[in-house]
Amino acid sequence: MDAMEAIRTRRSIRRYTSEKIPEELVRELVYAGMSAPSAGNSQPWHFVLVDDRKLLDEVPTFHPYSTMLKDAPLAILVCVDLNLGSNEGLLVQDGSAATENILLAAHANGLGAVWLAIYPLKERVAGMRKLLGMPQHILPLSLVSLGYPAEKRSGEDRYQPSRVHRNRWSFGQD
Repeated sequence: MDAMEAIRTRRSIRRYTSEKIPEELVRELVYAGMSAPSAGNSQPWHFVLVDDRKLLDEVPTFHPYSTMLKDAPLAILVCVDLNLGSNEGLLVQDGSAATENILLAAHANGLGAVWLAIYPLKERVAGMRKLLGMPQHILPLSLVSLGYPAEKRSGEDRYQPSRVHRNRWSFGQD
């Protein structure tokens, strides 16, 4: 699958088969995350691979939109190290770029995935830190639920010309 096809056809998948994801593919997903751009090439990310069923089942107790984890064989928690950057906003952008790379790599390799927001919701950040014993200087940003899809969602054309502006802000005909 080429890059544009992956971008156009990727959709959030919330239902998975019980098939385990091979370690080589897990490594490829993390490699994709680490290949993301980052401010000043700081590469501030850390990735926590979560495949322990008890841990995956615990996440919905503090994250109300994560019930698909009960069927997921794997989740990847994307984190950034607050000691590796001077601007929290840029760190969030760095981690978001890594998250999107993981989502696209998953789709291109036949996996289903969904981005679960952790940061900036305090109860979710605290829940992940407590669940995984994380230090305070590591900020959990997003949790990517992964598995082989047990549902199929087709791509849709999301291009909206009215949202494109050239050289200045404009509204249609002005």
